[in-house]
Amino acid sequence: MKKLCYFFILTMTLGSMMSCEDVIEVEVPSEEPRLIIDALIRVDTLQSTTLVTVKVSQTNSFFETVPPANLEQISLVNLDFPDGGPVPPVLIEEEPGTGIYSKIYPTAYLLRGRMFLQIDFEDEFFVAYTEFVPTAPIDSIENGDGFIGDEDDTEIIITFSDDAERDDFNLFDFGFGNYLVTEDEFYQGQTFSFSYYYDEELNAGDEVEVSMMGVDQDFANYMNKLIEQSEGDFGPFETPSITVRGNFINATTIDNENNFDNTNTIDNFALGYFAIVQEYKQTLIID
Repeated sequence: MKKLCYFFILTMTLGSMMSCEDVIEVEVPSEEPRLIIDALIRVDTLQSTTLVTVKVSQTNSFFETVPPANLEQISLVNLDFPDGGPVPPVLIEEEPGTGIYSKIYPTAYLLRGRMFLQIDFEDEFFVAYTEFVPTAPIDSIENGDGFIGDEDDTEIIITFSDDAERDDFNLFDFGFGNYLVTEDEFYQGQTFSFSYYYDEELNAGDEVEVSMMGVDQDFANYMNKLIEQSEGDFGPFETPSITVRGNFINATTIDNENNFDNTNTIDNFALGYFAIVQEYKQTLIID
């Protein structure tokens, strides 16, 4: 009788466990698709021409690929250049369906005046202004021999000489999606060295490329917010507390160039930033 009782209890327990297979539907946060515009134009001032490349895509739901945006037109013009400039302003899509648009411009055309980027998409116009921002060259990049916290981290040491005549903000690109913003408030006009630690797995003989770019204060603030969000612990069903808004606005309803705002369409804007920056690059072989 006891064996039968034990068998009955075990059968009921297994039955209860097997019946707990209800499907749980999770509502994933979503919103209307929004344009994402990667318009960081890096300029080597020693070259006579510069390939301007702008990548445009759209936001999408979680777990789905980010689709390219099929634009009606994208154009770049120097508003302070006589007759707009020496080349047609329209950028051409490199390959159909990629969302990558480019055109070769004379470098001198990009270094002076107000640059105006306009993107026409689904009968709406998204625009942004910028001006070229210079920076100082990199003096040297060297291997370091220290580590912080994790002995597998790889240290490199960057040295550059700040320009005493400017108040500079600099954006460093270390590859692997790693960025750092600096301000020369405490080293203006001086030679400055600092260490950067890679937590990516790097081995002796690997090559890393480091870029140093000049940025203005608004772009520096934008990048600091992006970096802060990218380091946050956001799960797959969470969204950052802040939508990092760049300098693109929806200008569809604006008909007065002296009143350049979008107060009537404040929530209809594109993500991303338009900037034209001087860039210096150096590569280093890890030892």
